[in-house]
Amino acid sequence: MKRLLPLLLAACGPIFAENAKRIDAAAFPTLQAAIDALPEKGGIVVIPPGDYELTAPLLIRTAETRIEGSGASTHLINKNTEGQHAISISPPTLDKDPKAALWRVQIGNLRISGNEKSGDGIYAEKIQEIFLQGVSIDHHGGNGIHLNNCFEDPRVTDSILTYNKLAGLQITGCHDIVVNGNHFEENQDALRCVDAFNLCANGNNIDDHLRHGIVIENTYGSVCSGNMIEECNGTAVILDRDCYGITLSANVIAHHLQGGIDLKDANGCAISANTFVLCHGFGVRLSAACERDTISGNAFTNSYKGGGELMRPKLEDKNPMQIDAGGGVLIEGALDLAITGNTFTGLDTEAVKATAGSKRLLITTNLIRECGRRLPAGSKPISIGDSDGSIVKDNLGAE
Repeated sequence: MKRLLPLLLAACGPIFAENAKRIDAAAFPTLQAAIDALPEKGGIVVIPPGDYELTAPLLIRTAETRIEGSGASTHLINKNTEGQHAISISPPTLDKDPKAALWRVQIGNLRISGNEKSGDGIYAEKIQEIFLQGVSIDHHGGNGIHLNNCFEDPRVTDSILTYNKLAGLQITGCHDIVVNGNHFEENQDALRCVDAFNLCANGNNIDDHLRHGIVIENTYGSVCSGNMIEECNGTAVILDRDCYGITLSANVIAHHLQGGIDLKDANGCAISANTFVLCHGFGVRLSAACERDTISGNAFTNSYKGGGELMRPKLEDKNPMQIDAGGGVLIEGALDLAITGNTFTGLDTEAVKATAGSKRLLITTNLIRECGRRLPAGSKPISIGDSDGSIVKDNLGAE
């Protein structure tokens, strides 16, 4: 076999050379020229360290292609001020054939920066099995990354998306999506996933966003777990527009000015084993468009650190982030909910409050202590009014 291997490689060599290429971008006058040198069958373009100024998008129009940088020292700088993207990936015939698609385009190990008048850092449309890994994308006027109808198995991993005017990552019309181990900081929203299904968003660090953390709309069969979501000026997680069958579990949801998880339109979803700490307004809110949801095994709390002490003792401050706060579950007309086995401690609000129209609520075996700190004296920690067909029992500390 050892004798045959060189012969086999020699025989295959011309086929590989004809169908795909390895290109050193340093040998070309521009990055676009290097990318254009790829044959139809694709290949790899290796970009050495350096600053590369772009005034128009880099166009990638071949399948089976990888753009490989040399780490953050490979820096693509989008100088365009007319809303154009830094990198645009799409089939070359898309304008004539709406069913056109490219397969397996990858970008890794480089930095892309923009300006407030530029477009997205990476815009990809109709790219199947796209793989973006180890990219640093910052300061764009649009999204950091926008995956538009990259339907089959898109993956974004081990990347950092920061200071973009829109979302760090915008996902539109995709399925079987992996968003894993990324860092998002100070975008408008961190992650937006709309008109999609089967999102796996796991192990991401989401910090200091100007609006919301994760926004999911018209999506089902998805899981968001093990994420750290801190200090959004809006809400940590939002489910809206016909979401169903989604699990939000084992996330740390800390310090949000509007609230923790807002179920605007979510049915058959599980909210479990999350920590809601310092959530102003509410921990979980459910609208009248929500039914059949489960809220179980979560901790709703403030900055209590034991021994009768608070880490953030202020109850009033010009900077709301410095205030000790906590919110519980707010039900605004939702139906058929199970709220069991949670701890509600040190909250400004009730542990559970339901407004008119809420029905068939099962609220049992929760632990409640020191709730309603900003409510009038004598307020009950569980307040559901005349919610029809509801059971409230065996809650420790509810009286």
